[in-house]
Amino acid sequence: MVNIIVCGINGRMGKAIEDYCKNSDLYTIVAGVDVTLGVPHEFPTASSITEIDTKADAVIDFSHHSASKSLCEYAVKTSTPVIFCTTGYTEDELALIAETSKKAPLFRSGNMSLGINLLIELSKKAAEILDGFDIEVIEQHHNQKLDAPSGTALMIADGIKSVKTDAEYIYDRTSRRQKRDKKEIGIHSVRGGSIVGEHEVIFAGRNENVTLRHSALSREVFADGALKAAAFMKGKSAGMYDMSCVLKEMM
Repeated sequence: MVNIIVCGINGRMGKAIEDYCKNSDLYTIVAGVDVTLGVPHEFPTASSITEIDTKADAVIDFSHHSASKSLCEYAVKTSTPVIFCTTGYTEDELALIAETSKKAPLFRSGNMSLGINLLIELSKKAAEILDGFDIEVIEQHHNQKLDAPSGTALMIADGIKSVKTDAEYIYDRTSRRQKRDKKEIGIHSVRGGSIVGEHEVIFAGRNENVTLRHSALSREVFADGALKAAAFMKGKSAGMYDMSCVLKEMM
């Protein structure tokens, strides 16, 4: 059994994790954290991680990037692994997480879906093999999403750039009256309705196109990945981990 504290328990993903755990023999939520209280739960809740005194195997954070400081302090103080699942971190917050990982076990991913992380690995391999192909990344999300492009689209692009180091990200071509440069990775965002998450990578060649695509059909896919990450992090020593570590263990 993996005992979990969920930050952002009253948000969409907090509810998805809670629903998942209700039907699981592998995971249980021992406490929840949310700035908005008043929602009944079968476990204790608080407005800050500093108010939680329940021991857990891992903390899953789907709250807000601004909570990173208190979560890093909690990780060091209690030696509890923290899984950072949100996006939008500032450079200072990312630096703090990196520095804290020297003292505590931390896990960070812009997307907790196993399928998305497999898509990233496949995109890296395709970029190596399909030399000379133009690369475009298209992401689609619901109309309530605040950031664009999505953290996942940037994860995909960063993965490709790790093998095509001279790549340049292009977000908007309206001001560019010129032919497409071979070094470009075009990144495009669509916002509408209740789209959970769609990510597509197009490799366009002279005589053929290859498209890799991932569709999230419900938020349960992210809950599943976050819980698998929590199980993976149970008992881990200090360091920085991500979904590629989980994939390697599964393979």
